[in-house]
Amino acid sequence: MTTEKPKRRERYKGTYPKTFNQKYKEQNPEKYQETILKVIEKGNTPAGMHRPIMTTEILDFFDIKEGQIGLDLTLGYGGHTSQMLNVLNHKGHLHATDQDPIELPKTKERLESQGFTSSDFTLHHLNFKDLDLIGQTFDFILADLGVSSMQIDDPKRGFTFKQDGPLDLRMNPSEGVPASIRLQELTTDEIEGMLIENADEVYAHQIALEITKEKHSGNPIDTTKALYQIIKNALAFLPKNDRDDATKKAATRTFQALRIDVNSEYEVLFELLDKLPNFLNPGGKVAILSFHSGEDRLVKKAFKHFYNEGIYKQIDGPISPSNDEIYQNPRSRSAKLRTAIKT
Repeated sequence: MTTEKPKRRERYKGTYPKTFNQKYKEQNPEKYQETILKVIEKGNTPAGMHRPIMTTEILDFFDIKEGQIGLDLTLGYGGHTSQMLNVLNHKGHLHATDQDPIELPKTKERLESQGFTSSDFTLHHLNFKDLDLIGQTFDFILADLGVSSMQIDDPKRGFTFKQDGPLDLRMNPSEGVPASIRLQELTTDEIEGMLIENADEVYAHQIALEITKEKHSGNPIDTTKALYQIIKNALAFLPKNDRDDATKKAATRTFQALRIDVNSEYEVLFELLDKLPNFLNPGGKVAILSFHSGEDRLVKKAFKHFYNEGIYKQIDGPISPSNDEIYQNPRSRSAKLRTAIKT
């Protein structure tokens, strides 16, 4: 009988690891706390982690009292959740939803390791538009609409072109179709429209034509690098000095537009915003963090509508992160916080 030797950890060249798989220390914060602190001090987010954004502003607005019932609609890594649980101080309850079946159990263990129990919180594997399934009204509700760093960093999830991986982009990999199949379903005009509507893409026409050309040639567009190469080819007409920077920006916007489409993010957000007032107690507060103009427009419009209807007695925003937070966590730079209080 032979036993397989355990695989050696992936080696990397230079002083610092570059790929997600090589950053094993960053993915074990309990064991390598010193490494985590060094990464954060450089203004970076450790691989596999997510740093909550505008926590001070959110907690100041909520002014949470012991005994209250809250809801975090976007659990993610649990950063905002743990901060709100700290304020509740085991006197009250926090519900939290997340549609990601991969990260949800990890965050549950993380919260329990911090001393919180089922008496303090309840996690729900739900898309946040289905908050009515919880069967509860709340004193405060938070939604952070940004993609979690854990999803962005892991190449297997297909959220980034910086490392090669399957072109997936689904928040819940067990539902819907991956971005690779979605691209096959769309016409040239539909791809162009998606890029403009979801990301204000400057080169939407050229990228849509190049994607269609690749589809007609029979070449699969099933990896993140394959899509990036198509975008690069589409922008080959640009002056050489401008091309690399323009390609990276166009790729970022294209991946954003595809992610929004694959996960029906605008439709889901619209449904959530329409339901929210029904699940706030009188005087209840809601705070929403958005990260691009399309989301922010929807939030602004919904808050203003319910304010004019007399359902919200106060609305505020957008509030941006402090310069200090942007310096310490560059991923926060595009965040906008809007808040509302129910009559």
